[in-house]
Amino acid sequence: MTTNKITYFEDLAVGQEASLSNTVTEDVINAFAEVSGDRNPVHLDEAYAASTMFKGRIAHGMLSAAYISAVFGMKLPGPGAIYLSQTLSFKAPVKIGDTVVTTVKLVELLPEKKRARFETVCTVNDKPVLTGEALLMVPARPA
Repeated sequence: MTTNKITYFEDLAVGQEASLSNTVTEDVINAFAEVSGDRNPVHLDEAYAASTMFKGRIAHGMLSAAYISAVFGMKLPGPGAIYLSQTLSFKAPVKIGDTVVTTVKLVELLPEKKRARFETVCTVNDKPVLTGEALLMVPARPA
């Protein structure tokens, strides 16, 4: 997954896309709770979560959002790209054992400010669990 290759703004083309897959485990959820400070029992307490509409523990929604950041930072555009904004629409819960496939697709280039707009989607079993749109600042090729 790791890449050190910098993709410059001039190398981008509308339609480019990149994806990563991540399987959500109990350890991942516990680590995210520790790092984020979000210890909502729907994420951590099976007995509590079983009494909710989800009928069991679910992953933090922002965990899926973090997977989007990983695609941007490591694949497309890659190192040097900077997040400016991201919309998120949560469509379905992610549960322990689910594999989240995160895909970003370049939909617009804004050359005057070296910005790139992307569609973002996370799926589980080909069904969207998170959709959104992101705007990134992408470094220009050095002169």
